[in-house]
Amino acid sequence: MWGARRLDLRAEHGQAMIETALSSLLLMLLLLGAVELGMVAYAAIEVANSAKAAAQYAAMNGGAWTRTGLDTTGMLNAAQADAGNMVSNISFTTAPGYTCSCTGGGAANCASSPPTGCVGSHLLVTITVQTQANYRPLIQIPGSRFTTITLYGSAQEEVLQ
Repeated sequence: MWGARRLDLRAEHGQAMIETALSSLLLMLLLLGAVELGMVAYAAIEVANSAKAAAQYAAMNGGAWTRTGLDTTGMLNAAQADAGNMVSNISFTTAPGYTCSCTGGGAANCASSPPTGCVGSHLLVTITVQTQANYRPLIQIPGSRFTTITLYGSAQEEVLQ
């Protein structure tokens, strides 16, 4: 009876090693998924921050006006400078735009560059920026449609003229 019992114990020694190998494989896959999710979240934050940097550039430079409108080249440079490791991927989804309003009475003229108007009150210009970047995941699954992920960011800044 003792010999049969010893035989059963020996048969279970390999089972623990197989269970450890299978469970560690599953844990490694979960760890890789968590790392990938963190990298995508970080890239999305970088794209959103780049939109904010472009809008702040325009706000800090009095609207960053040129003869034809906003200084989109300077705004794009500011967005790319803030983008960290995604510098070459950052671009504007649409051209940055602006709207005008008055803090009190009067009428705003958004047709001129820079905007004018608002006699008796202050001119308030709201600048809107939308950025995008393509992110390539670290883990590539063959046949998957997720070879690149397009991330978007947007920001608005108000400039009191």
